[in-house]
Amino acid sequence: MAGIRKTAKGAKRPERWVRSTCPYCGVGCGVEVEVKKGEVARIRGDKSHPANFGKLCPKPAGLPEAIKHPDRLTQPLKRKADGEMERVSWDDALGEVAGKLKGTLDLHGPEAAAFYISGQLLTEDYYVAGKLAKGYLGTANVDSNSRLCMSSAVAGYKGAFGSDGPPTAYSDIGYAECIVLWGSNAADCHPITYGRIKQRKKDPDVSVIVVDPRKTATAEIADLHLPVKPGTDLALANAMLRVILDEDLLDNRFIEHHTHGFGEAAKVAREWTPRRAARACGLETGDIVQAARKLGEAKAALIFYTMGVNQSTTGTLKNRAIINLCLATGNVGRPGAGPFSLTGQPNAMGGREVGGLANSLPGYRTADDPQHRRQVEEAWGLDPGNIPEAWGLPATEMFRALDDGDVKFLWVAATNPAASFPDLARTRRALRREGAFVVVQDAYPTETTRLADLVLPAAGWGEKAGTMTNSERRVSIVEKVVEPPGEARADWEIFAAVAAEMGFGKDFAWENSSEVYDEYVELTRGTLVEVTGLSHERLLRGPVQWPAPDAFSRVERPSGRVQYREPEEEHPGTHRLYTNKKFNTPDGRARFEPTPHSELHEPPGEEYPLTLSNGRVKNQWHTMTRTGRSEKLMRGLEDGPFVEMHPEAAGEAGVRDGEEARVVSARGSFSARVVVTEGIEPGTIFAPFHWGDLWAGDGSLNNTTHDATDPVSRQPELKGAAVRVEPVHRRETGEQETQREVTR
Repeated sequence: MAGIRKTAKGAKRPERWVRSTCPYCGVGCGVEVEVKKGEVARIRGDKSHPANFGKLCPKPAGLPEAIKHPDRLTQPLKRKADGEMERVSWDDALGEVAGKLKGTLDLHGPEAAAFYISGQLLTEDYYVAGKLAKGYLGTANVDSNSRLCMSSAVAGYKGAFGSDGPPTAYSDIGYAECIVLWGSNAADCHPITYGRIKQRKKDPDVSVIVVDPRKTATAEIADLHLPVKPGTDLALANAMLRVILDEDLLDNRFIEHHTHGFGEAAKVAREWTPRRAARACGLETGDIVQAARKLGEAKAALIFYTMGVNQSTTGTLKNRAIINLCLATGNVGRPGAGPFSLTGQPNAMGGREVGGLANSLPGYRTADDPQHRRQVEEAWGLDPGNIPEAWGLPATEMFRALDDGDVKFLWVAATNPAASFPDLARTRRALRREGAFVVVQDAYPTETTRLADLVLPAAGWGEKAGTMTNSERRVSIVEKVVEPPGEARADWEIFAAVAAEMGFGKDFAWENSSEVYDEYVELTRGTLVEVTGLSHERLLRGPVQWPAPDAFSRVERPSGRVQYREPEEEHPGTHRLYTNKKFNTPDGRARFEPTPHSELHEPPGEEYPLTLSNGRVKNQWHTMTRTGRSEKLMRGLEDGPFVEMHPEAAGEAGVRDGEEARVVSARGSFSARVVVTEGIEPGTIFAPFHWGDLWAGDGSLNNTTHDATDPVSRQPELKGAAVRVEPVHRRETGEQETQREVTR
């Protein structure tokens, strides 16, 4: 897409506009990139992209500043004996990585090597990292930061439907009569999707329910806001199912013919009367009944959920409880209906597809299935047994193993665990541990690069080509529009170069990312996530939802029969899953699950009386690695971190609005400016997690969080730390008194 535009003086200047995809949240908005003189000059929305139709939130506008920011990593850096970093050549850096990897494997075995990668990588980057680690190095220890945000959603979908993957599409918003946002502040975290919900809400027959301890901007449009106490979602979901049972709002035909396990789930739900749940959740009994009725009486109901549900030691059960509500009311596989997990990162879905989690392989295969392992080994030209049978280390266990000395080599790519990971004291201690070798691959300096033994400069967004998959399974192209700065390289190229250094060059000898994608595509043939009908060339014409098989691929599986499309017919992609009510389970039925309630792992008590929740602000992203380099996005954030408190909690803590306060847990603390508001449940406080040590003197929220995880998904309970709040001046005075006593 190119054109000629006149300047103010009437002269002509060349302009180039390129279609691409936004690199922030999982909405996957299409963008158009203006390129001038070899630089990204401006970003605007792509009106033809079905995820956003030209609308954008503020974050993409800051990309031009961030891309050309002087604070870019442009050359490999190695830590010297004195602790300082020195520039080295790529040959030296690649030799160092390959040598350390080989030494680790030879001395300690593949279990001692680990890769911690990211939902901000492109699908091609993910694929090459997994092929190297799981296939050629033989380590299953490959996990993604998606473990921190989406693994409970993965476990929920697989448990209920037999396979990962949201069955819904954004267009379902236009058909839904009841829209529930559960643990989601979409107005800040997924603004474009929120805009579509807000537009749909203009229909007087449409109701919106928000379940959140805070009265967020999202809750402002709700017909019903349920300010649930953290950790009590299961009590609420069971009580809603109880009302649906008692008032005969069930879709009995759907339950009878297309599900099993309803009786066991209903038995647990019957234990939770609305009155009992109201006491547990801090809600009004009538509001619980009203929410259940709105859901059960709607012709089509859509339930969005995200981190407020997933980041919990019972996150998988919470996902299953939400899916139970959809199954009980028949809200699956039809327009405007279904469970819809909103993905946090731009390519968390793509990572799930290519095997980016510790128990997975490309094409939604699992490492514990012998047939799946053999299929991938054959595709990669490996002997049987090369791919490890056992699960690798999920992220929290990976860093514990690094801290304990069991992991000797860690490669971190496109993520910042020294700011984003729970229980930061342990995490940072692990990254500093003597005897471990830590490689960090990123585009910018971060809290984690400061702890690395070797830093590899990566090309950022707009500087490499590839694909991403958004929350509705839509695969979009990401274009290379400018050259990376200095010696920075695409992530997949770095992984491939190390593979070549270790003697695997012929199996990693792609000319470009399009060839990488073609290899991955073939591995999806016949799988649930098939994309054999896609290529970079096709995606340049527009994004496509999977499954999208090629002309000769299986498109339906009724009664075990296989059907094929005509060779000349291009598959349009699959808008909505399970429209035939056939699920990916052995008997083709969806599965209910009993979802008993349990308390937070770390409930509040006398010493730590409050529960800390956390989330995002609209203009920032994760640990500010990229958005923090945009002056445009940093405006209005000069005051740094803040913590929202109910007036009652602020009074008991002795802090006032606008004051600096310290949030303290059993593990550590951080400082933040107090914002006193009636819009939060009294026993809960809220703080954004963006600020780390690079952006605030004492702003790392994860100093306070714990790393206890869900037993199924292994996702940590990032939204459930027990804390207290105290005035900063009180602690400073106490420290001064202690110092005087020591001096005497």
